[in-house]
Amino acid sequence: MKKEKIILTGDRPTGKLHVGHYVGSLKRRVELQNSGEFDKIFIMIADAQALTDNADNPEKVRQNIIEVALDYLSCGLDPAKSDLFIQSQIPELCELSFYYMNLVTVSRLQRNPTVKSEIQMRNFETSIPVGFFTYPISQAADITAFKATTVPVGEDQLPMLEQTKEIVRKFNSVYGDTLIEPEILLPDNKACLRLPGTDGKAKMSKSLNNCIYLSDTEKDVKTKIMGMYTDPNHIRIEDPGQVEGNTVFYYLDAFSKPEHFAEYLPEYNNLTELKEHYTRGGLGDVKVKKFLNSVMQEELGPIRARRAEFEKDIPEIYNILKKGSDVAREKAAATLSEVKSAMKINYFEDVELIKAQSEKYGNN
Repeated sequence: MKKEKIILTGDRPTGKLHVGHYVGSLKRRVELQNSGEFDKIFIMIADAQALTDNADNPEKVRQNIIEVALDYLSCGLDPAKSDLFIQSQIPELCELSFYYMNLVTVSRLQRNPTVKSEIQMRNFETSIPVGFFTYPISQAADITAFKATTVPVGEDQLPMLEQTKEIVRKFNSVYGDTLIEPEILLPDNKACLRLPGTDGKAKMSKSLNNCIYLSDTEKDVKTKIMGMYTDPNHIRIEDPGQVEGNTVFYYLDAFSKPEHFAEYLPEYNNLTELKEHYTRGGLGDVKVKKFLNSVMQEELGPIRARRAEFEKDIPEIYNILKKGSDVAREKAAATLSEVKSAMKINYFEDVELIKAQSEKYGNN
């Protein structure tokens, strides 16, 4: 029997999604969804995971469920092709996490590079919430519950996927071949792996106010682009400019296509020519930013328009999430049943166990 090809991926609802999410994973998810190559696609709004470092602010997570769902739908995720669900509504995930905890040591979690960097970023060094510390285990439960074969994520999640693979191997070696080992799928465009913030910082962050959100107005997008960090030494137009580390060119690498030049900047054939001119001098930042704005407005305009339509019927969005969560729970429950059977803790379903114990004590 042919093994099903299944995708599991998602986002934490701690804010509206931004263009980094879009080029890093969202756009690819839509392409994969429409490729016809996968049997099932599960897209998770990871609210339980978001609570591991927002436990004192549940309203923040609660309010952003709908924001993330709207962003998903406006980008083209289709509930007829992908099951959109809310993590906390699948209690089987918590039970799987609990069982997997026995297969991972504290020292192994401490060595996880993603966990280490996230702990440092949140200043958790002296007081780490246990839920946050163990979220690689929770993530393994999310992935394996749906028997995901493919997990499209950013490069920073590689250590997390490796931890999941380790848990799968350990479980299967102890309890028998039960879980599926997933493969990571990275963005094709290297510029999309980690899009910087508009201020040139390594990561977009709501707290740093350096994000371009998918739901931003046309005016907001233009304002943020025109204020982008470029080359601080490129003071006059005639000065040679630096492309490396220049946020505007990072975004052009991620968003621009050859056809954009014919439409918006016909004096150049492609991005390489634009970069060469900027590097030798004679090309101003304003002109490059205006070109980037045209490119991004073309990309974000349809998303913005679709979002406006979805916003007209919010109860239907919750209905979509409810239906997706029902499908997801059914799949997770089936996996949990297999896991409990493999671990020999399915006491009431194990007819052979009951029969053997009955014979042991002389029951007829």
